Amino acid sequence: MKKKIVSCLICGLAYAGPGAAAEGEALVGGAATATSVPLQDEWTFSITPYFWAAGLSGKLTQPRLPVIDIHANFDKLLDDLDFGAMLIGDARKGRYSIFGDLIYTKIGSQGDTRQGILATSADVKTSTFAGLLGVGYSVLENSPHQLDVVAGLRVWSVDTDVTLRGSFLDGRKRSDSATWVDALVGVRGNYFLSKKFYVTGWGLVGAGGADADWDVGLGLGYNISKSVSAAIGYRAVGVDYSHGSFKFDAVLQGPMAGLTIRF
Repeated sequence: MKKKIVSCLICGLAYAGPGAAAEGEALVGGAATATSVPLQDEWTFSITPYFWAAGLSGKLTQPRLPVIDIHANFDKLLDDLDFGAMLIGDARKGRYSIFGDLIYTKIGSQGDTRQGILATSADVKTSTFAGLLGVGYSVLENSPHQLDVVAGLRVWSVDTDVTLRGSFLDGRKRSDSATWVDALVGVRGNYFLSKKFYVTGWGLVGAGGADADWDVGLGLGYNISKSVSAAIGYRAVGVDYSHGSFKFDAVLQGPMAGLTIRF
């Protein structure tokens, strides 16, 4: 398991980290140079495999099962994460941008039941896919910094496998899944501290199939060259979805790191 995680990290650092444009990047895309320049008339592109050490916490319910409080902290990632794959792509022309963010995680964690009568705990395996496709418009012109207003759609697909432990339902297993789409709006941008260092951040909020869907992050980036930059930061993504007896109310959060290649 640890070899898988190390491999994911190496892949992320070997190829790219979030963003796109001349000399700066954001963990969710886009950037401007560290000096005031006109917006580019030609399309520029970037691709970013990255590593996100995301822990999972929240509430989970399935038909005919008690409410389960799940907790898989990112500091125990080497024990909990079975597989993780993350990728960001970005295209930009002038003030307009198109970006995508793909996240897939498979996490095994421990859960606690609320009353502890029918069962005292649970083993939970959660496979989560979240795919975001969005568009943006820059509100700044001829500026070294970047601020985009963005909107997009996020597709969620969640599979959960629960094995109850203790009391009357000891050993009872059940699986369930759900897929839905949410609309999100927000901002993303970069603030350059120097020609090499910049601060990047974003905030998105929305709903749709879920009652609430949000995504926030903050990071520090470094321009290695005109075509490569590195960034580290912290990201939190939350979703509150329920349909019938299935509920997935969870937050994925933790540090992230990657490199970006622009072309």
